[in-house]
Amino acid sequence: MKLSRLVPSLMVAVVVGVGSPEVHAQFPNFNLNKLQDTLKKGSELLKKTQDATVEMTEANETETGDGMAANFLGAVPLHGDAALQRYVNRVGRWVASQSSRPDLKWSFAVLDTPTINAFAVPGGTIFLSIGLVKRLTNESELAGVISHEIAHVMQRHHVKAIQVLATQDLLKMGLAEAADRSGKSGLAKEGLKVAVASGMDIMAKGLDKADEFEADRIGAVLSARAGYDPYGLVAVLQMLAALKAEETGISLLMSTHPTPGDRLVELEKFSTLLDKFSSLPQLPDRFAAVMANIK
Repeated sequence: MKLSRLVPSLMVAVVVGVGSPEVHAQFPNFNLNKLQDTLKKGSELLKKTQDATVEMTEANETETGDGMAANFLGAVPLHGDAALQRYVNRVGRWVASQSSRPDLKWSFAVLDTPTINAFAVPGGTIFLSIGLVKRLTNESELAGVISHEIAHVMQRHHVKAIQVLATQDLLKMGLAEAADRSGKSGLAKEGLKVAVASGMDIMAKGLDKADEFEADRIGAVLSARAGYDPYGLVAVLQMLAALKAEETGISLLMSTHPTPGDRLVELEKFSTLLDKFSSLPQLPDRFAAVMANIK
């Protein structure tokens, strides 16, 4: 049940209850007017907070993602190879052009960290670690990883999670008045701060399993639509399943995603569809040419 439906009904139940003779008999000093005034103020606060966070516009989504990206780049630098960055962006933007949100300002970046990870932030910025890229063997695998992250942005998985968490945080902190009260022009400065903080919290904890499974399914379809063997994503998951977290720096990915084995089981349900496009190219030579001089 949504918060907006739960809270008003709860308030009605409380008001009806305290107005009964039985309650007054038990609590003779109970001040009904004071409670009703408190509930009214709480309802107004809830309304303001919901108005501010009920919908995140595309501009808000991008602004929130930019804030999150700045946090990541403040902690981990970009890999210094310009040719690699251009290559990943060419592949990424081509795949993104096949998505349901081709007009976003898509950007793809390789981070200079041996940790094995890839993640998206709202608005279309996607990060891959050089530790992951070095473990790939062809362009279809790269496209598979990128397609999974694009699917998260397509479905606004992070946005939806941020909306829920940010609304809860605003209610707890009593910052409804700091958010944009119109609900149309976006989040105000304090609301944006809360959204970015909520987004970082979600990145640390991970999305729901259902979101990850959906991103795998859509990602495989996107890869095929872009002209790549959709089994590239399957190959990456098989590689991840064979790794040991303590030896490879994969612990963060494992803590924020379902296990590779579980993801493979889910994708196996769609193997008949994937088989139809398995003859599409993998492009190992083009990938190898770019990676030849990467340190």
